[in-house]
Amino acid sequence: MGTRVRACWSAIRFLVIGAGSSIVSWFALVGVLFVLLMCSFGVGIPALPIALTLIRRPVGFDRRRAARRLGEPIPEPYRDGSPLKDPASRRDLAWLALHGATGFVIGTFAIALPLGGIRQIVTALIWWLFPGGLEGSLAFTVNSWPLAALCLLSGVAMIASVLLAPRVARWQATTAQSLLSAAPGVVLTDRVAELAASRAAALEAHGAELRRLERDLHDGAQARIAAVVLQLGIADQLFEKDPRRARELLGKAQDTATGALAELRTVVRSIHPPLLTDRGLDGAVTALADRCPVACTVDVRSRARRPAAVEAAAYFIVAEMLANVTKHSGADHAWITIDGNADTLRIDIRDDGHGGAGESGGSGLAGIRKRVEAFDGTVTLTSPSGGPTELKVELPCGS
Repeated sequence: MGTRVRACWSAIRFLVIGAGSSIVSWFALVGVLFVLLMCSFGVGIPALPIALTLIRRPVGFDRRRAARRLGEPIPEPYRDGSPLKDPASRRDLAWLALHGATGFVIGTFAIALPLGGIRQIVTALIWWLFPGGLEGSLAFTVNSWPLAALCLLSGVAMIASVLLAPRVARWQATTAQSLLSAAPGVVLTDRVAELAASRAAALEAHGAELRRLERDLHDGAQARIAAVVLQLGIADQLFEKDPRRARELLGKAQDTATGALAELRTVVRSIHPPLLTDRGLDGAVTALADRCPVACTVDVRSRARRPAAVEAAAYFIVAEMLANVTKHSGADHAWITIDGNADTLRIDIRDDGHGGAGESGGSGLAGIRKRVEAFDGTVTLTSPSGGPTELKVELPCGS
């Protein structure tokens, strides 16, 4: 019983607040209609985008109110750009019209029915104390016991009708959710745009990676191997005439080949570090932290293996961020936290440096964002002036 009373009281409070917001909705709607009327004279055209932006405030209040009632978030559906071209603006206007027409009436009944029911019951019980009877809340005078019985029954019915308040409140909240969230087609369009951007970022990152590998091979291992071939050729020509000089060239060729092999190993590690295969992400990140000139604390809360591509991306994200910490932050300490579940890998990297980090200026943060977006992940960078700097990354691990 107590739970039902609390539910009714919560619903009544929700509907009464909705009555107040419906008045604001009427004023907002009238304001937009006035601006539209002025557009026919050319005066309201510049003010129309401003008016459509301003109505988002009362609409946002109703969106948050409905979200609390339903217990689930209702994300804002607005797009960047002009509100005139945003489909959400038309849905805002539809909500203002509907809520303005129904919200005040529903809210008034929500508070008037229980109060009127109480008055009816009290009137039925005490009418005989007043000469000539007593008028109840339904505008008829109770001056006889039959009328008192009718008054009592109507009062009980009015109070009983309050039990419908939670359903009415939920109807109002679900209506707000359907109108004030993004339309299904818009959600699909935005998702397609996001996936297209992610695909473009992945292709760009892949192209940049191929160019880097080609540059590393051309400038490093390929040049060394070419030098080995040249040294071996010269040594072959000098073998009969000057064996001592030929042996020196063979020694140099061996050193050059050893350097080329080291270059090739470095390139291979940049594609997929062997540590990831041998020791997993936690071991590889710990090795990175041990090699970092800045003291690092590694906290691995989830040691489950992820897909190889996700682990490689996480490894290079940590490596790039630690390089930024070393070069730019002026930090004395950094903290790396790896957490997540079967579907998501979360990486949190903090330092106690001077802050002010940004994605411009060649810091590598823009590359981190592109790498993460290629996996449809998210990046959150917080770096106020004076520090600290914190980078939060979420990488989806699902298929």
